[in-house]
Amino acid sequence: MPINYNIQAKIVDLRSDTPKKDEIFLVDTNVWYWFAYTKASMSSLPYQTRNYPSYLNKARLIGSLLLYCGLSLAELAHNIERSEREIFNLTSNRSLTAKEYRHNQPTERANVVDEVKIAWNIVTSIAVSTDITIDETTTGASLTRLQTQPLDGYDLLILEAMRRANIKQVITDDGDYVTVPSITVFTENQNVIQQANAQGKLKVR
Repeated sequence: MPINYNIQAKIVDLRSDTPKKDEIFLVDTNVWYWFAYTKASMSSLPYQTRNYPSYLNKARLIGSLLLYCGLSLAELAHNIERSEREIFNLTSNRSLTAKEYRHNQPTERANVVDEVKIAWNIVTSIAVSTDITIDETTTGASLTRLQTQPLDGYDLLILEAMRRANIKQVITDDGDYVTVPSITVFTENQNVIQQANAQGKLKVR
């Protein structure tokens, strides 16, 4: 079933966009996964592992500033471990749970750690951190946002980091971000792009 988004953000189709010098982009975890994880193509759609990394490389070459949030490490590590477990289960004809895989397969665990370290080193080598202290003020602001914007917990905290740093642009495939006013979402999510066009929210630069 198609997701019906109430689009509040401005949307840019990154397929037809050229990043500009001195622009600042917060890069969402899913894009870092496709850019930095060596086996991302095994569990992703072709456009995700082709076009998002291409856009990041264009941004780097032109002189844009790419940012990451420290919270992305937790999400990236989770996604990489899940992918490695799925690959292991498929190739060994097993069905290990996350905890069985994590604790009972030491060789696999070492491999997961290596993959996470490699991916995170790539992220930190090309982007600058925009971090956030998760305190009562932060969680209160996130809870307030949760009441009007359908976002998951990671996104709530990342958006609070963006707000505090006055960052207005995010590169993501995650349609949840489009419900946030006052930001611009650079995406290739076709469902988002089509609905943004229909709702008059598609921006051509």
